[in-house]
Amino acid sequence: MSPTRFPPHFANTDHRQRSLNQMRSKQLGLEKYIYLNGLKGRDSDLFYNILLENMQEMIPILYTPTVGEACVNYSHIWRRPEGLYVSIQDKGRIRDVLASWPNFNDGRIAVVTDGSRILGLGDLGANGLPISLGKLDLYIAGAGIKPSSTVPICLDLGTNTQRYLDDPLYIGVRRPRPLGPEMDEFMDEFMEAMKEVFPTLLVQFEDFSTDNAFKYLERYRHQYRVFNDDIQGTGSVILSGFTNAARLSSAASGLPPSDHKILFLGAGSAGIGVAKQLLSFFTLSGLSPEEARSRIYTVDSKGLITAGRKGLQEHKKFFARTDYDGPALTDLVDIINHVKPTALLGLSTIRNAFTEKVVKAMCALNTRPIIFPLSNPVTLCELDYQEAIEWSNGQVIFASGSPYKPVSCDGVVYEPGQGNNMYIFPGIGLGSILSRTRHVSDAMVEQAAIALANSLTEEEKAAELVYPRLARIRDISAQVAFAVIRQAQKEKLDDNAYLRTLPDPDLLGLIHDKMWQPPALQLRSFTRL
Repeated sequence: MSPTRFPPHFANTDHRQRSLNQMRSKQLGLEKYIYLNGLKGRDSDLFYNILLENMQEMIPILYTPTVGEACVNYSHIWRRPEGLYVSIQDKGRIRDVLASWPNFNDGRIAVVTDGSRILGLGDLGANGLPISLGKLDLYIAGAGIKPSSTVPICLDLGTNTQRYLDDPLYIGVRRPRPLGPEMDEFMDEFMEAMKEVFPTLLVQFEDFSTDNAFKYLERYRHQYRVFNDDIQGTGSVILSGFTNAARLSSAASGLPPSDHKILFLGAGSAGIGVAKQLLSFFTLSGLSPEEARSRIYTVDSKGLITAGRKGLQEHKKFFARTDYDGPALTDLVDIINHVKPTALLGLSTIRNAFTEKVVKAMCALNTRPIIFPLSNPVTLCELDYQEAIEWSNGQVIFASGSPYKPVSCDGVVYEPGQGNNMYIFPGIGLGSILSRTRHVSDAMVEQAAIALANSLTEEEKAAELVYPRLARIRDISAQVAFAVIRQAQKEKLDDNAYLRTLPDPDLLGLIHDKMWQPPALQLRSFTRL
């Protein structure tokens, strides 16, 4: 742009601060989201500079909780093309659609959603694209993935939400979602086309409906570079936080780690995915797989899940109890008193499901109860932090899915944990890309969780945190990526032989060196004609 288009003394001012002030002047989270979205389109280098310097402020805008509101309203706030839409109407020519992406030779990671289960907000159809955009912004900020190598994709397969079908501004295909063979054929063509167009790309599935999330992860995980963050990423980050929480709880009670019992409220893809990942906590504590499974209880809308229940969905059968054949247990307090759990985890998307009675029931059983209300966004969270502290007299070990501010109670300031997937998936992505892994194995995800759990500084341990502070995210992601690479090498899943030759300090240094940094903003004096 011609220098004469700029104010004469523009270069003498801090435009980064000006842009940050403009964002902060917006009153609503959605307004801030729209502003940042526009800034990224106008000047991506400035956007990423501001993001890296203000992550704790901006991440809740670009991702949870504000991204949920952006998705719900996306057809009405859409301003410009951003990601890539692949429609059910493109069946038979999906490869051509993917090849239209401008940087397809650079593509290294894609976040793919079909919009069918966005956060806890349900089927949002084509409005789900901001989930892919936001997730990739976190890859860029958290692990230094180069922006031009990211591919945000929304599969526009229709929607079963009538208000969108009736909305004249809805940007997606106006039809019900495909079922059975039609959906399978589309996904098979899509995944094969992704491999042809983007041969070195890692695919992350995001916010598919529960049944399809499990189905397509199992269908493709040994055939392509693919993982599902809702199932594997969430499970990994909660395994890490639970490991540190159990250490604190056991220190207070003297209970051996293997004697913990976990009760889940919520048995969808995230709930069961987390539960399966937490099996590792018990097997690493010395239990057999069967003994580990016996330590986990699951609850859905019908109560405690038991093997004798008729019509039980396939993914719920794994943790269905075989040791209870009495009357159905439907009240959460009754279930707590029956199970006597040391930990209560919520992935139910039921606001305020953990009532004062529930919290006090957990406190009656445990010196320091572990309570993780993990549903996103905040409007669907099972328990707010202020109430958790007040009802437990500060004894609760807490982590949520969405961010909460510190709470002061009786002169003590308590700092909440957040089971943010950002602690895990950027490092898994970076490690997978650098090692050129052919698949993402369960052991790679498990090692990512262990690396995160071990990343606490001495000061963070002294503060009794269960997660490290997000300000250190790039150091954390490097440690996670390191663990992922070494595990891929151990399983002989890696195609980058050079990394095998590097000693540990050199490999960690290389990981840091590979992290992209936005160009430094060079504001110089303009010569005006």
